Amino acid sequence: MISRSLGHRAPLLWIVIPMMAGLVLGSTTAAIPISATIGTALAALVLAGCSLRAEGNRRLLGAVVVAGVCAGYLSYHLNNTRLEAWQKLPPREVCVDLEVTRIFVQADPKRVSGFGTIRGTDAHLRELRSHPVYFSLQVAPGEAAPLRSAEISALGVLIAVPAMVAPGSFDAYLASAGIHFRLSRGRILDTRAPPSRYRVFCQHGLDHFSRLLSVGVDEKRPELTAVLRAMLLGQKHELSDEQGTSFMRSGTMHLFAISGLHISVIAVGLQALLTLLRLPANVRFTMGMGALWLYVDITGGAPSAVRAFIMVVLFELARSFRTPGNPLSALAASALIVVLVWPLQIFSASFQMSYGIVAALLLLGLPLAAAWQERWSCFRLVPKTTWRWYHHRLDAFYRDATSALAIGLATTLVSTLAGLYYFQLLTPVAVLANLLLIPASGVVILSGFASLLAGLAGMESLSGLFNHSAVLVLAIIDFVVQRAIDLPGAWSVATFNSEWIGPAAHLALGVAIVAGYQSNWAGHRGSWWPPFAIVAVVLLIGVDYTDPANP
Repeated sequence: MISRSLGHRAPLLWIVIPMMAGLVLGSTTAAIPISATIGTALAALVLAGCSLRAEGNRRLLGAVVVAGVCAGYLSYHLNNTRLEAWQKLPPREVCVDLEVTRIFVQADPKRVSGFGTIRGTDAHLRELRSHPVYFSLQVAPGEAAPLRSAEISALGVLIAVPAMVAPGSFDAYLASAGIHFRLSRGRILDTRAPPSRYRVFCQHGLDHFSRLLSVGVDEKRPELTAVLRAMLLGQKHELSDEQGTSFMRSGTMHLFAISGLHISVIAVGLQALLTLLRLPANVRFTMGMGALWLYVDITGGAPSAVRAFIMVVLFELARSFRTPGNPLSALAASALIVVLVWPLQIFSASFQMSYGIVAALLLLGLPLAAAWQERWSCFRLVPKTTWRWYHHRLDAFYRDATSALAIGLATTLVSTLAGLYYFQLLTPVAVLANLLLIPASGVVILSGFASLLAGLAGMESLSGLFNHSAVLVLAIIDFVVQRAIDLPGAWSVATFNSEWIGPAAHLALGVAIVAGYQSNWAGHRGSWWPPFAIVAVVLLIGVDYTDPANP
């Protein structure tokens, strides 16, 4: 098996992992003086410079790690703009001016929620200015909900998000986004400034996309059309309560978050289209990434979509400069960008699940598939030069199947622990369901993308054709999901016996995967069993399977 070195293949990990460790350290303690942290970071950088000249690799690595931890610690305290005095105050009614930065689409047109930044308020509340806030407000009768970049005046009750929040709760989501205040139980009084033309364009684009995905199918299968719009546009409110529950229990709710699957499929479709037009490589890159960003921004600019977009851009840059592709380096580079620009995202379930799952795929899933294929290959005793067409077809099917199974098992280790920690759900059926539904969802996304392209080109009849094909595949997906969750033991409500078990299990799993990869998954230091054994032990002795609703 090819020798691997984690640091050699992705040197940026020596920066991003210490920075993430520093962010975690900053969230757990404030006892370290900022001045001492800055002094330590500067000293580490000076040592790194000296080690670089002297070619002292170990000292250089140690200095970089120390500087990264200090940088992460400082970044947390710079970005965590929590007003400690407000934590002790009761909720109070306030009138504020907000600049809307993000909108959460809701089924109720009379209400609007999202993120905003406080731009103006009463004099005695001036310390709140420039602070981000989550708002959930009532829209005035006859008025439209505000768009991103609009400035509104609102009256509501301001509540501080608790410093200690439960994992997976909405308050935990707000804290990971750097939001420490909630404005609710109020209404919008006035629009101080209209949204920018670009934001109006994005909203019109979203409305147009939603209409195009309904052409020819909305009246026939409205429930599946809603699923199509939810999958392509990230509009989860389109799903009924029954549909949302089914996808959650089957472990496939991630299909409706605009993330890596969606962005990668659409990126491949865009590049294929631009290649057919025989455009120069630099023009293909510019047009393709520009169109892809428009899709990300029109669908709401969710953090998971932005992270996936960054990774795709890094891959395309590597292709443009004709450098060897390195998924691990691309993963590390995208994580570093996120940590530098949005450092508090590392505490979100979305960040931890997406990067954890991709890391498990690269470090465990792909090597495991390669080991299986090397040990149990098809037609081993038949010289490959004598293979007929059916030999090649069977061998390709075997390789695809073993790769999918190995990747599914590896990623399930992470998603199982994350599902227990954040959602209090154990979904053993998710392994099989995702093996079948992820490729099928790729077909749906590609069909929906083709529908949008046809509609934008003025060929709405062709959009209807693509919509029909997407809805047909969605009907199969819906059937599989319903049958899967009806299987005995397909899902269950479960929680960790103690709060510390979840983080400890995640850490132990990560260490086992990295150690196994470093040791080439062989010998007394590694082999394949430790990651699976860790999860198995946690499930056996660290999880309470009692359903609080049915004790």
